[in-house]
Amino acid sequence: MKVVLKNLTKRFPNRNKKIGGEVIAVDNFDFEIPDGKLIGLLGPSGCGKSTALNLISGLLEPTEGQIFFGEDEVTKLPPENRGVGLVFQNYALYPHMTVLQNIMFPLQNLKGDKKLPKEEIVRRAKEAAHLVQIDQLLERKPAEMSGGQQQRVAIARALVKMPKVLLLDEPLSNLDARLRLQTREEIRRIQKETGITTIFVTHDQEEAMSISDLIVVMKDGAVHQIAPPQEVYDDPVDLFVAKFLGTPAINVFRGEAKGGRLLLAGEAVLDIPGVKDGPLAVGIRPEGFKPDPQGPLAVSLRNVEVMGRDTSVVFDHPAAESENPRAIVASDERPAGHEKTIRFRLDPKKVHLFDPETEKRIRPEG
Repeated sequence: MKVVLKNLTKRFPNRNKKIGGEVIAVDNFDFEIPDGKLIGLLGPSGCGKSTALNLISGLLEPTEGQIFFGEDEVTKLPPENRGVGLVFQNYALYPHMTVLQNIMFPLQNLKGDKKLPKEEIVRRAKEAAHLVQIDQLLERKPAEMSGGQQQRVAIARALVKMPKVLLLDEPLSNLDARLRLQTREEIRRIQKETGITTIFVTHDQEEAMSISDLIVVMKDGAVHQIAPPQEVYDDPVDLFVAKFLGTPAINVFRGEAKGGRLLLAGEAVLDIPGVKDGPLAVGIRPEGFKPDPQGPLAVSLRNVEVMGRDTSVVFDHPAAESENPRAIVASDERPAGHEKTIRFRLDPKKVHLFDPETEKRIRPEG
């Protein structure tokens, strides 16, 4: 089921009476979510991603705009009639019910011609439990289960209705690091097996990039970029997107374009043909630094952190705006550690230029 959002906007009254006016939580969201894909809504806290999810689910009504499931407009349709499955951060399981009873619950509340016989309800519930691999836990109650197991019950309960769209709001934030990794892999497996269009809200860029077909990067209610994860990482449209994606974070420098060359602290470090002279904000991915004794970029070495396969080189540079600029290099290329100054050449594909005022991307020619 494709989901189409047209000029979707949500405004709330400002609770600060001294300021008044309205707060824009979602600002003119315009996007088509392809059928059968997993979409990650990504951004910092307060960016509007959960509000957007609640608008799609019907828990909130938009101030402006339209929502379509396939060719059918659902903007005014109540949540129970939209055919959505919801999974929240806190699981919201019934503590007095067994796993099987929790999964069966949505089907037991169906009315009229949608009502199902008990045998069919049990069969569907067991199928959903099998899909999320909790067949052995059906007689347990939530208090007897781990956080990861409870999350699987919540997903099974959402899937048992055979929803057109599955909506996941920060579903992994209560889990420890290892369980987060396992559960996100399970979510991707389940989504591929079912083919259900899935929208996954997270502030964790690693989660979004690892399992999404497309990611939507948001800030202050506005969409900044929509693209496949690797494309967003390699080709950010602005400085916010470049800084938000990537671990370690992108290194930001104050730069200058002069005569088709990029200058950092007055030293030419890279050819940037076609870029007009003037100040630049420069983002360099940590893996964009290549150790080279003859390289044009000289930095003051602060620390060398050996991480096994790779080495993190922490350095100082007079043009750096990032607090702890660092390069990631192969361990067999790491500096000795006692050197005061080391030199790099730069990989042009890992160097991104931005207008320092608008923070929009500037692209060299060629």
